[in-house]
Amino acid sequence: MTQVQPGSGPTALRILLGSQLRRLREAKGLSREEAGHLIRGSESKISRMELGRVGLRERDVADLLTFYGVEDEQARAAVMELLLKANEPGWWHRFNDLLPSWFQTYVGLEEAASRIRTYEVQFVPGLLQTKEYARAVITAGSAGISPEEIARRVDLRMQRQRVLERPDGPFFWAVIDE
Repeated sequence: MTQVQPGSGPTALRILLGSQLRRLREAKGLSREEAGHLIRGSESKISRMELGRVGLRERDVADLLTFYGVEDEQARAAVMELLLKANEPGWWHRFNDLLPSWFQTYVGLEEAASRIRTYEVQFVPGLLQTKEYARAVITAGSAGISPEEIARRVDLRMQRQRVLERPDGPFFWAVIDE
């Protein structure tokens, strides 16, 4: 099984776990539809699990490991430990009401990235914005929202920047228009 880097967030861990399950399924010669049937699910459920788009249930993963022939207790324990970490909510989940689901995935991948590259035509990248700049940009683009929500959006942006301060944080490369 694949080793996980320290600092990997739950999004990257779900993707890793899903890819491991896909490899095991394919090695057993099963289709997604067959695997879904084995856990009382559907082909689309298996697809979402293998792509890391959803949290995974312990029972489903344990059943799949059995069906895929993973009998070694250490291997099973490693997968189940990965599952527990992958199902932990990331720090950004307290902002769920502000973030569309696609951006939650983006923030989760930011947490696990070793390199982030960005090109910005109009604004300073969010990971480089000061609190005052972020407040001005958010206020200008969000007519009619409360000062409390603006403050939470600014706080979210400042929280995202902490990824760059970690010792194992990503290399950040930005091209900014004039």
